[in-house]
Amino acid sequence: MANTPEKISPALARQLIRDGNSDRLNTDPHAVDALNQSVIEEFRANQGRVSGPLEGWPVLLVTMTGAKTGRTLVRPVCYSRDGDRLVVIASRGGAPRNPPWYYNLVANPVVTVEVGTEKFRARAEQVFGSERTRLFDAAAEILPLFSDYQKKTSREIPVLTLTRTD
Repeated sequence: MANTPEKISPALARQLIRDGNSDRLNTDPHAVDALNQSVIEEFRANQGRVSGPLEGWPVLLVTMTGAKTGRTLVRPVCYSRDGDRLVVIASRGGAPRNPPWYYNLVANPVVTVEVGTEKFRARAEQVFGSERTRLFDAAAEILPLFSDYQKKTSREIPVLTLTRTD
């Protein structure tokens, strides 16, 4: 049979992320969708906690509107805090391009956020310059993979804040 890429299960995808091996994850176009769905289901079933290789990671869910499709989409994203704001890093594992959810938040910044058992409306805003650097560095202290991802790409990884509006 032809050299077909290995199917990556959600469990293996979590391990690849934990190990910083996002390049391998990108070889299976359905792996990220399956991973996201498994994290969303577990998050909602366990009061905002996920287990396995991502256990202990700060994960939230963002419900957004697709920039191109207008569809409602939910994505799990790692976050840090800056006072009352939540900070998300559009790393895509250090890939050359930003993750699709980044473009959705820029085009449609009003979102719904789920953190733990709390659910609220928020506004996404990209930050730049010294503020971006400060927030990126703080997030990288919590999840050092972000620094590794920045080293893998020539693009400056975007940083966005989510500010509660209700």
